[in-house]
Amino acid sequence: MPMTDVIDGVFAALANSTRRALLARLLEEGDQPVQRLAAHFDMARPSVSEHLKVLKDAGLVSGRRRGRQQIYRLEHEAMASIRDWLAPYELFWRDKLAAMSAVLDEEARAEEEEQTRVEREEPE
Repeated sequence: MPMTDVIDGVFAALANSTRRALLARLLEEGDQPVQRLAAHFDMARPSVSEHLKVLKDAGLVSGRRRGRQQIYRLEHEAMASIRDWLAPYELFWRDKLAAMSAVLDEEARAEEEEQTRVEREEPE
């Protein structure tokens, strides 16, 4: 599958707040059965299962059977594709923010110098 399709699928899955909350639970609490995950949401278990299916199709979670339970786990590798895609943008914004910081620092120094000059010139 082309990388753009993978990234599109991950972003589409992450667009929903319930799915992001499911990922957060798996990150914080580790592997869990769908019943335990569903207990944290005000929706029926089949609805939670549908959200988990979208996450699974995007490669963000995987599921395995343990007896009668389906256990879900977070797949960190899928997030790496997003991180890699975002990296150039992060560098772009980091450079822009550093440049803005330098301009603001220079303006603050100029203001301080002007204030010091004015204070020296004021008669007492």
